[in-house]
Amino acid sequence: MPEYRAIVNVMLRRAILDPQGRAVEATLHRLGHANVGDLRVGKRIELTLSGERADVEAQLARIVERVLSNPVMEDATYELHEVAASEAAAGDAGSAAAGDAATDAA
Repeated sequence: MPEYRAIVNVMLRRAILDPQGRAVEATLHRLGHANVGDLRVGKRIELTLSGERADVEAQLARIVERVLSNPVMEDATYELHEVAASEAAAGDAGSAAAGDAATDAA
């Protein structure tokens, strides 16, 4: 059964204040990095799923919308990469995946 590596990125919507992003930006300015602006902080989540691509993609979209993000306040995007057979075998040792798809979940 094919394996896929998913990378999910979750960010607060632009209309939502990002206090963590503002705090990091203010700290960078105090440290002399005055050219940094519009800094926002988000989440990156990685997971592996196995199954047929269409089923895995539908499952991932549901997981992203229902569990990994709050669609009212956050925008989420994901990438889905098929893991090569040799990488899947080495995956237990922490090998990286290669792939071919990126999709918006919001």
